[in-house]
Amino acid sequence: MPEESTPQNETFNSSIDGKNSTDFDEASADQNCDNSELQESDGSGGPVDEKEIDDGSMSIIAHLEELRWRLIRAILAVLVCSGICYCFIEEIMTFISEPIGKLYYLQPSEAFFTYLKVSIFCGFILALPIVFYQIWCFILPALTIKERYIAAVIVPSSVILFLSGLAFSFFLVMPAALKFFGGFGSDSLMPMFSVARYFDFLFSFILPFGFVFELPLVIVIAAKLGFLSSKFLRDKRRYVIFLSFVIGAIITPTPDIFTQIMVALPMIILHELSYFIVRFVLRK
Repeated sequence: MPEESTPQNETFNSSIDGKNSTDFDEASADQNCDNSELQESDGSGGPVDEKEIDDGSMSIIAHLEELRWRLIRAILAVLVCSGICYCFIEEIMTFISEPIGKLYYLQPSEAFFTYLKVSIFCGFILALPIVFYQIWCFILPALTIKERYIAAVIVPSSVILFLSGLAFSFFLVMPAALKFFGGFGSDSLMPMFSVARYFDFLFSFILPFGFVFELPLVIVIAAKLGFLSSKFLRDKRRYVIFLSFVIGAIITPTPDIFTQIMVALPMIILHELSYFIVRFVLRK
């Protein structure tokens, strides 16, 4: 028997329907508010991927923008340091030209452009920690926790080894090389060094030593990744000695055997040092 509709039942049903309608409207409003917040958090106004929010990844455009600002900061650091070095260019020139003595310039603009070249080179060396810091900040988000600890050791070690190579070349190898070359002079053949030619020779002479001194770091990283072992380094020692002299003949600015030996000898010593580290420290 169908239930008769009473005024109380109609009032109760209408109140339930009104409450359900109100709850549905509030849920829709909350969902629309959440969607608008996601759209506002994205720079382009489009929806943001929830996975991208969770893992902190960046888009290609964001990576390029980050790279652009890191490069700008690194270049500004080099320019600022170069300006500082130019303010002390007289002292720097006196220090760098100490192994050779008095210098001459043969063209009106030769001294000015040599000053600029020396300032930029010294500014780059001075700003090297900042440059490596910008590189470190750019690659840091892509590294795991373990890789960050490894990179925290590699980055300062590479700077120290590079500067050590420059110092070794300038204070030990460069004076001996100039003395060797100066021995070819005589009473009828007097040396007169141009400032531009001297600094071109200086830069091309000391820079290879900076890269050569990175050899232990490269070998240790390769051994850590499993590409090399102490047995491999021991078995290939004869090839390392031969290739050291070949590389010394290629990267040195002069063809004499003295300069080749001065480049090859540190490479052989660094190879033996790398073998010691891989064999007794890394236990590879």
